[in-house]
Amino acid sequence: MRRVIVSNLISLDGFLEGPDRELDWFVVDDEFFDYARDLLGTVDTILFGRVTYQMMASYWPTTAENDPVITDKMNSMPKIVFSRTLEKVPWGKWNNARLVKDNVAEEVKKLKQQPGKDMVIFGSAGLISTLAPLGLIDEYRIIVNPVILGSGTPMFRGISDRIKLMLLRTRIFKSGVIMLYYQPDGNK
Repeated sequence: MRRVIVSNLISLDGFLEGPDRELDWFVVDDEFFDYARDLLGTVDTILFGRVTYQMMASYWPTTAENDPVITDKMNSMPKIVFSRTLEKVPWGKWNNARLVKDNVAEEVKKLKQQPGKDMVIFGSAGLISTLAPLGLIDEYRIIVNPVILGSGTPMFRGISDRIKLMLLRTRIFKSGVIMLYYQPDGNK
């Protein structure tokens, strides 16, 4: 069965982006790019919420600034976009994004049953906050950046019940970034 992996950079105080949606505090260096290339080699589908999709779709199809392997994977890999408000989800010349307007949990359950590699969620706090309480996220890869933002977009919001996690491993980058690998514990 395919797994859903969350891979997100966060601030020490748990924000995905700053108060004005800025991401200029992300520490992305050679070690991070090595991780990103490895991750993108193990997945074959990207899951996005609306806000992250719109940000990514405005960037990746036109960029020439990043690692060519990562850029190719971000553009060529199929994407599922969960949004009640969008009418279409273009992705440059690749046209490989599919829109799902409702029944998020049912769609993710179906995707997990299909053959293929794992799936990854980048950003997409609303999608994560919908799927996490339903037990539909199999692994959390939290990349903690050495910065406190004070405010911004939290990675988790509106979750009312405890979700117990088990630490699988950690990785410390030379930059001071710490990567935490968790999976749901199952013992609530």
